[in-house]
Amino acid sequence: MYAIVRDRGMQYRVEPDQTVRVDLLEAEPGSAIELNEVLLVGDGDKVKVGTPLVAGATVRAEVVGDIKGEKIIVFKYRNKKRYRRRTGHRQKYTHIKIREIVVE
Repeated sequence: MYAIVRDRGMQYRVEPDQTVRVDLLEAEPGSAIELNEVLLVGDGDKVKVGTPLVAGATVRAEVVGDIKGEKIIVFKYRNKKRYRRRTGHRQKYTHIKIREIVVE
C-alpha cells in the first residue's frame, strides 16, 4: 500500500515503515503527527484518486529527528566590475517515519 501526500506545497510518495525527509516541522522527536492531505491511495491494482483529496484518508507518522541538508553555494559575479560574492546555505529538514496509511 502506498499514498501520495501533500505537505505545505510538496508532494511525497510514502509507504508504511518508510523514512521521509520533509521541510522542518515544529515537533519534538518521538512525537506522532498526521498528514491529512492525501491525494492518492494505491493498494495493488486498486487506486483511489482524490478530487483533490481522498475523503477519510490520513497518514500517521512519527518524528525521528531534525537534520541539515547539503551545502548549496551561491556565487554572484559581475563581469569586469570586480564584484564577487560567495555565500552558502544549508536547508533544515525533519525525518519522519511513516507508521500507517488509514483509509475509511
